[in-house]
Amino acid sequence: MDLVNLLVKVVDSVAVRNYSESTLYKLLKPILFSLEPETAHGLALGSLKLSRPFLPLLSPLLKTHDKHLEKTVFGLRFPNPIGLAAGLDKRGELTDTWEKVGFGFAELGTFTAKPQDGNDRPRVFRYPGQRALINRMGFPNPGAQVVARRLELILHSGHWPSIPIGVNIGKSKVTPLDGAVEDYLESMECFREWADYIAVNVSSPNTPDLRKLQEPGRLKKLLNALVKAAGKKPVLLKLAPDLTNQQLEKAVDTALSARCKGLIVTNTTLSRDGLPKGNYPEGGLSGTPLKKKALDILKAVSRMTRGRVPLIAVGGIFTGEDVRERLEEGASLVQVYTGYIYEGPGLPSRLCKELLKIKPTAGTKTQRP
Repeated sequence: MDLVNLLVKVVDSVAVRNYSESTLYKLLKPILFSLEPETAHGLALGSLKLSRPFLPLLSPLLKTHDKHLEKTVFGLRFPNPIGLAAGLDKRGELTDTWEKVGFGFAELGTFTAKPQDGNDRPRVFRYPGQRALINRMGFPNPGAQVVARRLELILHSGHWPSIPIGVNIGKSKVTPLDGAVEDYLESMECFREWADYIAVNVSSPNTPDLRKLQEPGRLKKLLNALVKAAGKKPVLLKLAPDLTNQQLEKAVDTALSARCKGLIVTNTTLSRDGLPKGNYPEGGLSGTPLKKKALDILKAVSRMTRGRVPLIAVGGIFTGEDVRERLEEGASLVQVYTGYIYEGPGLPSRLCKELLKIKPTAGTKTQRP
């Protein structure tokens, strides 16, 4: 037996079955949370890059293999329903890493046709008591062409992951609303060949006037153009949690009419419900305070779509019970963002293990995987 296999067996033999956070993350978290949030984010991603050679040794802790977790959604096979939400890998630099830390799929971005720095710092704010974040990043990224070239190099290197990789695209800040369709199409052209699906972001609160693209006329024009340009590639629409019921119904109808293959529910919220009274910075709120609103929107969208397209649920997911609830309310998959920041690299595996232990509730819309 070679040394690597021996080490894997040793790690597996001492693994704690109810593992929730890696020991390393428990040690590093107080240090990371003492830093400015965006600096800590960069440091954490940098650590993941450096740890790539050792991740196979941690596979027994970071990955859960079980056929009951596998799903096929919009023609793609997902080894488990836990995905990385857009917002963490804003430069597409860890495309080949997310599978190794246990995710069943990963969504990169948001990327724009034009490179941009995003909004001025500070632009990320933590609220540990509520397990929440407020961010007003504004899509900082090197531009669609640069990222597409990066994805191409990963593919040709032989390190392309086996999990589905989605790409989230948004409007460049310098592009006026009247030029939005052409701007999105430029990004679509860059990513169509590499992405397993394309997520259309018109719901971030951090780019001026972006949410105006959710208006029925603008949204119809945009989605019709993107679905046509995508060919057989699935196009998904990411919805805002701050739409009225009437606005939400129109957005859903527009997406279905344009033949989008799925909906992502939801983006961050402008509401400050769930936070103590006080003055807060501008930006989108995520984490535990978003949970109820995101769940309510999921229930509404599930009723509107009646199973015609798959739904991906996002917002306030920290436990296997949270995942179960989303699946039983109509979601096919879930994504995490803030939960991953607070819980660490062990989160995908823990969610999978907890989900497998939960007995499904009789009479629900969607049973657990």
